[in-house]
Amino acid sequence: MKNRRQDIILEIITEQPVATQDALMKLLAERGIKTTQATLSRDIQQLSLVKQRDVNGVYRYTLPATAAAEKSLFAESVIAVDYAMNTIVLKCKTGMAPGTCAAIDSVSHEGVVGTLAGDDTIFILVRSEADAKRLSKKFRSELFPNAGKVL
Repeated sequence: MKNRRQDIILEIITEQPVATQDALMKLLAERGIKTTQATLSRDIQQLSLVKQRDVNGVYRYTLPATAAAEKSLFAESVIAVDYAMNTIVLKCKTGMAPGTCAAIDSVSHEGVVGTLAGDDTIFILVRSEADAKRLSKKFRSELFPNAGKVL
């Protein structure tokens, strides 16, 4: 439930400006996620969300710069995501794995024990197969944001 709620929080703040926890709580409720202010506050902290002014000068929750950089580099370099047991394998364009791995390391992903990068492959060791499945799904959704959605 926590991971799903946090994924939805990230979807919401990337889709529209959200300036307060109260507004975020209402938007979560509209998507069927009921939560308390204390839980939402912990989610915001764990996701390392920050409030920054947007182009219109309005404060809104955003991903930290390192998370945004990871997402951009990830989309540019990763070509495939798979997992076996508790290990995730990312196939990258030639020469892109080390930088992408460093960007992944710069963002705290729940359940990650460590990473290892070659020239075009990244291995991510996670604590459980459930963590591997969840994080692989997250990575795939970043690569293919419209996969599985009716257009």
